[in-house]
Amino acid sequence: MTVKQISVFLENKPGQLAAFTDVISKGGINLRALSLAEAEDFGIVRVIVDNVYNATAILKEEHYIFSITDVIALEIPDTPGGLNQMIHVFGDNDVNLEYMYAFAGNKTGVANMIFRVKNVDKAIEVLKEKGIKTLTQDDLKA
Repeated sequence: MTVKQISVFLENKPGQLAAFTDVISKGGINLRALSLAEAEDFGIVRVIVDNVYNATAILKEEHYIFSITDVIALEIPDTPGGLNQMIHVFGDNDVNLEYMYAFAGNKTGVANMIFRVKNVDKAIEVLKEKGIKTLTQDDLKA
C-alpha cells in the first residue's frame, strides 16, 4: 500500500512556510510528516496529512500550487542498522530511492520513514516478498 504525499510549492522567502502551516492548522488538518527542501527561488514542502481530501480542498481554495504523489510509509526497527537494512532491501532488489524522510510516530521501538521510489509497484512487491508491512493512510492518523 502507498500513502498520499502532498508537495506544495512555496516562494523561498521568510513567512511562506508559516503562512502554509497557518492555512493547514486553521483547516483542522493534522500534519503527520513534513519535509522541506529548497531551491534558489522556491521551496517544496512535502507533507503527509490525516485527511488528504480536506487538505487539498483547502490548498485549492487558498491558491497554493501542489501535486499529489504516492509514497511508501514504513516502520523500521529503531536500532543501529535498522535503516541500513531497509535501504539494502531496496538496493539489493533494484528499487531506486528518489528521496526519504523520517516522521514522528506513536509507537516505541520503531522509526517511521517515508520513501519515494522510482517504481512503486516493484517496491511494494519486494516489500511483500520480504514480509515487510507498509503503512496505510489510516495507520498514519493520530
